[in-house]
Amino acid sequence: MSVTVAPPGGALLEAADEAAALERLHELGCTDGLPVVVPTPARVERMVTATGYEADMALGSMGPNQGSCTIEKLATAAVMAGCVPDVAPVVVAAAIAVMDERFDLTEMQATTYSTAPLIIVNGPAAGWCDVSGGYGALGPGHRANATIGRALRLAMINVGGGRAGTSDMSLLGHPGKFTMCLAEDAEHSPFEPLHVALGHAEGTSTVTVIGADAPQSVMGVVDGDDPSGPDRLLRSFARAFANVTTNNVAIGGGQAALAINPDHAAVLAAAGHDRASIQQRVTEQAIVEGDDLAASAGYMGSRPSPEHRRRCFQRPEDLLVFVAGGGGLYSAAFPSWCAGPHRNRAVTVEIEIGDACEIPAFADA
Repeated sequence: MSVTVAPPGGALLEAADEAAALERLHELGCTDGLPVVVPTPARVERMVTATGYEADMALGSMGPNQGSCTIEKLATAAVMAGCVPDVAPVVVAAAIAVMDERFDLTEMQATTYSTAPLIIVNGPAAGWCDVSGGYGALGPGHRANATIGRALRLAMINVGGGRAGTSDMSLLGHPGKFTMCLAEDAEHSPFEPLHVALGHAEGTSTVTVIGADAPQSVMGVVDGDDPSGPDRLLRSFARAFANVTTNNVAIGGGQAALAINPDHAAVLAAAGHDRASIQQRVTEQAIVEGDDLAASAGYMGSRPSPEHRRRCFQRPEDLLVFVAGGGGLYSAAFPSWCAGPHRNRAVTVEIEIGDACEIPAFADA
């Protein structure tokens, strides 16, 4: 029995069966290299319904090809990624975020730097959609995390045209270019939620997207009997960014993200810190001394002098701080690209869930 395939941005295809359809999608360069769910018209229609919008509604354009990102095309990417319909509104919000001009998607897709969208979900939608912010949140085993980020990447490939070696020029890339999505662990955080700190009401749901490196583990051994522990922990966070080889130092002026595990967050809160004071202390200490700069090869143009010092961040708000991961020794730093016309700024978008409805079961779904 033949299978009809609705590839994103292309005409309907016919294949002998789903195995043949999958091979055809690989041949056309429509996948991320991994097997995908074949996007039959019925499956795509079901995902479109889950968004609450019309199929031909255009959300914006995705660079570098400036392809029009319609609901139908994005729904196709979500089907291919293995998303359940419940997460469709989260995928829509993430796509809108990266198409915001402040995110510099065209330049980000084309850069030789290894960067990928880090998607942080906040608010009730994280629970409704089962987006994890705990143990292994960026690793295997969390369906919503894996498929939301993957859906965005497949849209960036098929709508935006970001294909490795032609328009996506990342020299090496990193695994986050397949998917990099998690929730803030608000339940175990002593601080106000990230989206509230960014100006959104606590009852709203949001997606915050920032272009980031793969997570870099930051060890923090804190002795409760040592009053200097919290200060040393903050200094360790700062050093994760103040590395002469990161773009946060070499270029500067951009943003970065810091995922603090619940145990580290509890230590800092007990010492009187909140999100604002953590941002302040980390960013003011994220500085590289001139001798280290002068000895490095990481600078274009004139060589830094030994007397020169370079700051990673221009202001405390340039560091996104959120609580995530299991408790223990390690938090994680996400340095960033810091380039593009807007320095690849983080963008937060509210998740629209009011128009979504009960999803009917289609025979071919």
